Amino acid sequence: MIALLIRDLRIAMRAGGGAGLGLAFFLMVVIFVPLGVGPETQLLSRIAPGILWVGALLACLLTLDRIFALDFEDGTLDALLCAPLPLSGVVLVKSIAHWLVTGLPLTLISPLLGVLLNLPAEGYFWLMASLLPGTLSLSVIGAFGAALTVGVRRGGLLLSLLVLPLYVPTLVFGAECASALMNLKDPVAPFIFLLVITLGSVAFLPMAGAMALRANLR
Repeated sequence: MIALLIRDLRIAMRAGGGAGLGLAFFLMVVIFVPLGVGPETQLLSRIAPGILWVGALLACLLTLDRIFALDFEDGTLDALLCAPLPLSGVVLVKSIAHWLVTGLPLTLISPLLGVLLNLPAEGYFWLMASLLPGTLSLSVIGAFGAALTVGVRRGGLLLSLLVLPLYVPTLVFGAECASALMNLKDPVAPFIFLLVITLGSVAFLPMAGAMALRANLR
């Protein structure tokens, strides 16, 4: 499993569709939003957590179709299906690889981009605390969606339509957690819900993704 994780990380970095693409898209969202809504600092402070969370979600969504596509095209996915490895473990490893090259860099750079949106100081900790498990949930859910659409011609749009409704709870609780202190609310409750969603996704969706892969590769 570790060898598979290292291999996927190398492919993601070499193919140029991993961290660089997600970070570039995230940066463009943060730069263009102030241009669209105006330079009013109070407004930017109020919407900063939501904008950062939406930007992270769309940046993760941008590279989901690459999770299984390259392995499907060169036959590696068929070999993994026949290998003495649990297919659910393969799905989980690929989810983690996607998170390491997309979600984790977005989490680490989010405080710097929060400065551009005039994010209040009390929001930085909970922004990172929510993005850390939240982006992992996005990657696991996305891997499940990618497993459902693997082999489908032009499945990128279908993949987006499938996973966006599943992303809604993560987005809602993540943005609520990041903005709770600014709204004089307790951030712990939405953070706990976010953790539950993430743990549930990690526990159940790799098995569902494995079943989807078996069905699509028959």
